[in-house]
Order: sequence, then structure tokens, then C-alpha cells
Amino acid sequence: MNAFDVEVEAGEVGFDAGRLTRIDRLFQRYVDDGRLPGWLAVVSRAGRIAHLSSYGWRDVAAQRPVDTDTLWRWYSMTKPITSVAAMMLYEEGVFQLTDPVSRFIPSFADLRVFDAGSDLKQVTVPVAQPVTIWHLLTHTSGLTYGFMRAHPVDAMLRARGFEWGQPPEYDLARAVDAWTEVPLLFQPGAEWNYSLATDVLGRVIEVASGQRLDEFLRNRIFEPLGMTGTGFHIAADDADRLAALYVPSGAGIAPASGFGTDPTKAPRCLSGGGGLIGPARDYHRFTQMLLGRGGYDGVRLLGSRTVDFMTRNQLPGGAWLESFGRRLFAETPFEGTGFGLGFSVIEDPVALHGLASKGEYGWGGAASTAFWVDPAQEITVLFFTQLLPSSTYPLRAQLRGLVQQALVD
Repeated sequence: MNAFDVEVEAGEVGFDAGRLTRIDRLFQRYVDDGRLPGWLAVVSRAGRIAHLSSYGWRDVAAQRPVDTDTLWRWYSMTKPITSVAAMMLYEEGVFQLTDPVSRFIPSFADLRVFDAGSDLKQVTVPVAQPVTIWHLLTHTSGLTYGFMRAHPVDAMLRARGFEWGQPPEYDLARAVDAWTEVPLLFQPGAEWNYSLATDVLGRVIEVASGQRLDEFLRNRIFEPLGMTGTGFHIAADDADRLAALYVPSGAGIAPASGFGTDPTKAPRCLSGGGGLIGPARDYHRFTQMLLGRGGYDGVRLLGSRTVDFMTRNQLPGGAWLESFGRRLFAETPFEGTGFGLGFSVIEDPVALHGLASKGEYGWGGAASTAFWVDPAQEITVLFFTQLLPSSTYPLRAQLRGLVQQALVD
């Protein structure tokens, strides 16, 4: 495998090298001011890395610096990978996107939808149509997250132990069945809401393929693509490489506690929505596969038309999240943005009020990580840090502007 490093002079691929260093200057200030522990950024064009920089600490107390071997919790940047895995099965004819989820998970039959009341006493109505695999991929299923704290259904999930994770004795199958014991927020297909849908999709993959989710991802995505450092847990010998988690504290940061399980132990519940850990080089290879419309380095995971379809706005009538989504937390702006099959998709950069390309797609993670792919400009961008929550600072919007302003071709 090639070394993970700059591969081309910035000017050769249309960037101004001096302007790219503005990325470093801005985010160095975040570390120097105590707002971030450390970070790593990667900017590529036409499949070659034009800018790779890092600064600060992966572990502040231990004074371990960020480097290219640092391991990061990807959290919701796991979702696009699980979505790709599902579409690989779709390409094989294992299911149709319109298939009901209950075909694979019987507890998804006869769901109810919250209509009125509270978390302690609800009025519910039957679903008007079954939840489908398409609903899971587009976050239009009516599912939610316990940490949203915006609806009685969120509270019902928390009461069952589902906020930032799940009860330790639950495996994925049991967790998914537990989620069906609470009503949906809305009728399937009626709205968009960031949710546990991709975790459910992971269970669909297990049942449909006959493999555990970790085995399927390893055999079908990670090993073929050379993502050799990625998984749902890390080896004990690699614990020092893992970046520590932080939360805001006063004017600075403090170590996070109470988030997740021991990363050196295989989790009982495999979260296709947020469980992967890996180095930046591995996610870079995943983004190059996306930029290559399903193929990279001699390996093809998806057909080119499939990737085109996944990264097209799927919301009814071409709606934006601003009008079709619940204005709750998500790892993307709502203005000018639609949603595909596992990715947010920028539809109108002007409405976004920031430099971007129409058709740019990507996602982020709870610890302020982010990636996006810009097919129009053949650009991929990665940013890694470990600060919870990702809404603390406008890191992604700032990075997007800094990458775009460095283009001079």
C-alpha cells in the first residue's frame, strides 16, 4: 500500500498552495486557544492528495501528537459505509429498495405511529404503509434517536436505555426489536429525521447476507479496498494510537466520559450507524472509491450508475431538508441540502450561504469528523478531530470555504 502523504503539488491540480495553508492557520488557532485537542485534514483532487496536515494532540494529557497513524472514532461517518454495503446487496438482487423491512426483521410488521400524548401515555395510529429499505436509506422511516430530546418518542427510547448507545447485554438483533416497541415519529415517507435507521439497515444486511455486519464489511469492503485498520474495535496494542474524546468545558475542553464501551473489546451490538474506528488513510480510500463512482485501485464495489443514484437527492419533489426535515440535530446544514441514499447532497450552494458545488455529497460524525466528495471539481475532503458534539463549532462550514477559496483554476 502506498504511503499516506501528499501526492501532487497543489498547483498541478488547480489549487493555490499558499491559500491551502489557510486551513492550517485557522485550525491551529482552535488548538492553541484550547477549543480542540488536535486535528488532521486531507484535501485531494483527481484522486491525488494535494494537502495533508495535522496539528495538536490525539491525547492531550499524555502529550501524544496527531499523526497519520492516529485512530479516530468515525461515529456517523459509519453510515455511508453501511449504505454502500446495503446497495451492494441491492445490486445482487437480494432485495429491492421498495421491499418492506419486515421481510428481514419480523418485528417491523404492524408498527404504530405516535399521534398524541406523552412518553408515559401515547395515542398511536397504524402505519399507512410499511417501512421499506428505501425509507431506512433516506432517513424517512419515522425512526429517531434517544439523544434528540425533542419528542416523547425520544424519551421512550431513553427510558429503555437507548441514548448514546444501548444496554450492554443487547446485540443488534435485540436492539432493533426493542426499537419497534416504541411508535414511529411520523408516517413512513412523510418527513425526514436523522435516526437509528442505518443501524436497522445493518441488521437487514446481516439477515439478507447470512453474515454478521462486521464480517460482511470486512470481507466485502475493507479488505478489497485496503482499509486494513478499520473495524468496530481496535487491538489492545493499538490503544495508544486512538484519539481521546473531548467535550467543551468552560473556555476549553475536558475528557469525555460515558460515551460508548471499551474500544479494545468487540462490541456486542454492531452499530452500522456509528460504530466504526479507523485511521484517516482508510476513510480516504473509501472516498476515492466514491469519487471513482464505485471503483478504486483496481477494485469495484458498486456500479457507476448506482453511486450516481445514491448521491442524487431522493427527497420527494427534490425537497430540501429545510422544508421536508424536522429541524432537529443532523450532521449537515438543512438549507439548500437534500438527501440521497446515505449521503447529504448539496442542491443549492447559494441557499447554503457558503462556497460549495452543486452535487457535493458527504456526511459527518458526532465527534466533529467530516468528509465530502465534490464530483464537479473531483475533490474529496476529510477532517478528523474528537470533540463532542459536532455542533460545537462551525468547523465544516469553515473548512468547506477554505478548500473552495484555494481553487484558482
